[in-house]
Amino acid sequence: MKRLSNLWLWFLAAASATAAAADISLWQIGGSGLRWADSDSAQVMIDFTGPNNSIQPVLVSSDTTVFLLLENWSPKKAPDELGFVDGERPRAWKGCCGTSSTVDNALNLIDGSGKTYNPVTSNSINSEYYTIDLGVPVPLFRFAMSTPDKGFFRSDGTPLEEDAIPAFEVSIAPDTNNDVLNTSNPIGEVIVEARENVVPKIAADFPLQYVRYVRYKRKNSILDEATNQSSGHSGTARKGTVAEFFLWGEGIPKRATYKTTIFDLGTVVNFGRLFWKATPMRLVNGVAEEAPDANVQIEVEARTGIDSDPDIYYEFTDMGTRVVVEQSRYQGKLKNQSAAVTNADGLGGTLTLSTRPKPGLRAGIEYDQENWTFWSFPTTESDQPLSLNRGSYLQVKVVLHSERFDEFVRLDSLWIETSPILASRVVAEIAQLGQPNPARGVAEVPLGQRTDFTYDIKAEFAASEAGFDALRISTGSAQTEFKGLEMDEVATDPAGIEIVDDGFVVQLPQRISGAHNPSLRVTFAAEVFDFARTFEGEVFNIGSSDLPQPVEGGDVSDAIGTNSLRVLAASAANPQLVQDVQFSSGVITPNGDGVNDELVISYSLFALPQSVPVQLQVFSLDGRQVAQVQRGQQGSGPQRLSWDGRDQRGETLAPGLYLLGIGIEAEDKSALQLRPINIAY
Repeated sequence: MKRLSNLWLWFLAAASATAAAADISLWQIGGSGLRWADSDSAQVMIDFTGPNNSIQPVLVSSDTTVFLLLENWSPKKAPDELGFVDGERPRAWKGCCGTSSTVDNALNLIDGSGKTYNPVTSNSINSEYYTIDLGVPVPLFRFAMSTPDKGFFRSDGTPLEEDAIPAFEVSIAPDTNNDVLNTSNPIGEVIVEARENVVPKIAADFPLQYVRYVRYKRKNSILDEATNQSSGHSGTARKGTVAEFFLWGEGIPKRATYKTTIFDLGTVVNFGRLFWKATPMRLVNGVAEEAPDANVQIEVEARTGIDSDPDIYYEFTDMGTRVVVEQSRYQGKLKNQSAAVTNADGLGGTLTLSTRPKPGLRAGIEYDQENWTFWSFPTTESDQPLSLNRGSYLQVKVVLHSERFDEFVRLDSLWIETSPILASRVVAEIAQLGQPNPARGVAEVPLGQRTDFTYDIKAEFAASEAGFDALRISTGSAQTEFKGLEMDEVATDPAGIEIVDDGFVVQLPQRISGAHNPSLRVTFAAEVFDFARTFEGEVFNIGSSDLPQPVEGGDVSDAIGTNSLRVLAASAANPQLVQDVQFSSGVITPNGDGVNDELVISYSLFALPQSVPVQLQVFSLDGRQVAQVQRGQQGSGPQRLSWDGRDQRGETLAPGLYLLGIGIEAEDKSALQLRPINIAY
């Protein structure tokens, strides 16, 4: 067996060839590609008027109320459209849930017209509250509300333009959660409150700040009690009518969101790297100028599929089972299932009966995991692999982040590499060696302990597909050891093996294709540092710059019963997040002589659900922190970093003995392991 020298590095270099030198095409939106303005399925605070088919956040100006800068408002807390995602559509609703009725529609109060309003009622004042969700945090400084225009009157002849709200409160918040949204309590900071108000038009200024949620709530007042007493009964419509809310602001939203429609690419392809061209900008005296140092960021996700809809829709049958139906029937014809119905029992009481599932009732929606990938992990850097499965349909989400009111990023264009698929499908499943059919249907191993695995692979081909001659498996372990290859259950020497940072590459002795398509089994040893780890794989061709094709989890054969690439890991004790910290030397001498100028620190991170920020922290012996240096994001598994004896300002620490540790923050847990290090000159 020959060990391949720099095989994987060579493959990466080949994959970076230009599209002109390979069968790589570029799908592009923006610039000379597809038009942003014609391609969105959801957007909040996106400005399409930028130069050369670019997008950027909407600039909020005090010239107009923010409500008029937003589109596609929903009058319900839970909008009717299928697939609604929080933050992708602005909402304004009354009470707990909202309604589109003409009487209680919250959109009447944000449409910019004093001629539309919700008539007053005699219902409980406690139910008279409105919640507004702008979708994203927007820089605001003023709230206002007004009564209807001239020409409208109460039943007693009182002009509604004079019908002031006697008592109310208004609260704001940059973000919140459903625990607050599901109540009628203030949504955050109360910015204006009145108990005995007689002014028809109200305005409240507050310091410029990011605001996403606003809640107006009617309060009880002595003026309401006087109205009821003078009428002689409590059913009289309350005093006070609101016709319009206003919000004014100045600056750039904290984020602006854009989601494309689902694009039909016409054929199934593999996906490579994601690129974009962006221009950081800053407002100077109201004029936007390029500003490379602006504190802005782009975040992109994507998903792919092999059919036009990522969801599966179900209807109940007359037997109470489920049957798949078209989206048009689910959304247009079927009704939501009621949990129960209440009828009179004929004896002066009521009887609650369960509703039996039956045709005409919705039986739920499921994500089509067989034909669609989940959204990719958000990437914030251009020229990054998307790690998406093959597909003929593509959808992209973009978030434009701004950390200051006067800075933003203009996204000029975005493009994704594609190339022809190597096989119709490549399926694999993993199991612990010697345990091909685990009791719970998934491989379970000790956390952080070296374990032997089998990885079974089978490809499906159509006549025109090129096939592949190499396989890469990602293990997340720096101690991975390749142990063997079988083709159609016969032990076979690979043409080469390369151990890479987080796994290994196997060059197969023969190309796998429609004409030669044996089953493959790879045996290897690795450690698992996550409670749940997916052993991702991809196939490719040595010497070709075609894009690699991801391996999909599925049923390869009856020999293994997991049908998955997922492995679970367990520990008898709650593991420390940072373990096995080791230094390359006990002393660091940062004097430029090439000897111990830098300290190499190796360690392992355990059981992290995702990548987390890592800090190098240094303390003096009296406990004072003398340095805290950010080292970017890292995930579970073996890690290493270097340190040159300097603090976060770039200044060298004084000679002496210090305590140095690796610090992380993960969910509600933190970890810091300290070891002594001596700095000398």
